[in-house]
Amino acid sequence: MMTALPPKPSREAPEIKQFGSVINVTVVLTEASFASTSIAPIEIFHSAGRLWNLFHGENAKPRFQVRVASVDGSSVLTLCDVGIVPTCAIEEIVDIDIIILPASGLDVQDRIAKTTTLLPWLRKWHQKGAYIAGICTGVAILAESGLLDGRQATTHWAVADILKEKYPAVLWQPDQFITEDGQLYCSGGVYASIDLSLFLVEKLCGHEIALKCAKSLLLSMPRSSQAGYAVLPLSLPHSDAKIRETEEYLQAHMARDISIDFMAERLGMGPRSFIRRFKAATGHAPGAYLQSLRVAAAKELLENGSIPVVTVSSTVGYSDLAFFRRIFKRHTDLTPTEYRERFGKMSFERGALMGG
Repeated sequence: MMTALPPKPSREAPEIKQFGSVINVTVVLTEASFASTSIAPIEIFHSAGRLWNLFHGENAKPRFQVRVASVDGSSVLTLCDVGIVPTCAIEEIVDIDIIILPASGLDVQDRIAKTTTLLPWLRKWHQKGAYIAGICTGVAILAESGLLDGRQATTHWAVADILKEKYPAVLWQPDQFITEDGQLYCSGGVYASIDLSLFLVEKLCGHEIALKCAKSLLLSMPRSSQAGYAVLPLSLPHSDAKIRETEEYLQAHMARDISIDFMAERLGMGPRSFIRRFKAATGHAPGAYLQSLRVAAAKELLENGSIPVVTVSSTVGYSDLAFFRRIFKRHTDLTPTEYRERFGKMSFERGALMGG
C-alpha cells in the first residue's frame, strides 16, 4: 500500500497582512529548545510600547500581544531542563500576525515536525499572511516545511553546512544575522533571537519604538553579520602532503612577503600547476588562504592583548594599516577596533570595580 506524500507548500504569494493597533505574536515552544530563544522574544515584544513609557511616567501603549503555545498545549522541557508552560495548543489560536520558532535540536524534524500538525499549521498561517521567524537551528523547521525553498535564509554558522546538504533548495546566506524573504525571517544564533525580535519591532512599529525598547532593556540594536563570530577551518580536509607542507610553512611565516613563484619553487612545481593543486586541496587560492590566515591571527591578537592595531597589522604581515583595516573588515564585517571592543578581554579600573 502506497503512502500519500504530504502536499507541497503553495508557491503563491501569501496574503498581504493588515496589522491592527496591537500585533498578535505566537511563540511556539518545542522540546529541547534553548529557553532564551523563547523568553527573549516574549519579553522584547511585551516591552515594546510599555517599558519606556512606564519609565517616563507615560501611559503604556502596548504594540504586541504575546501568546505562548506548544504543539499540543502541554508544557515543554527545554535544553537546560527549564520547563515552560504554554497558555494553549497551536490549533487553539485563531488570530496570528507573527510566529516565532525557537532554536532547537537538529533532530526536531523527526521528533516533532514530521509527527505532528506543526508543518501544515505553519504553511496554513504563512498563506494567510503571517510572518514566520525561525531562530538559529529553529530555521530547520521552516526548511522542513518547504516554505524556504527558493528563498534566502540564514542559520548558525556551525550548522550551516549540515542544513545546506539537507535542504539544498534553500538559498543559504550563513554570513548574515537576519534574512527576510517572502514574510519568512531567519536569524543566525541563539542570542540573535534578540536581534530578530528588535528587527521585527522596528519593521512593524518604526525605529523610534524599537530604539526605546532596546534602551529600556539595555540592548544594542540589531546586528547585520555573524562573520566576526565564525570560527571556520581555513581549508578542507585533504591528504595532499605537499600542499599540507605549504600550509604549515605559511602558518609559520605568514608575516613574510611570500609570492606564488616562491611557494611553487619550494615544491618543484610551476606556478599555474601549484595554484590548481593548492585550490583543489584546500578549497582556496593561495593568496586568499594567506589572507584568511593573517586575519585569523589578527583576530587572536585583538582578542587576547592590548597592543596597538598598527602593531597587529605589521605582526601579521601588513605594512599598510589602511589596507589591513579594509581586509579585516571584509572578512569580519567589523573594523579591528570594533572587533577588539566586542571580543577582547574586559579591562576594568580597580576603582570602577570597587564602585569608586
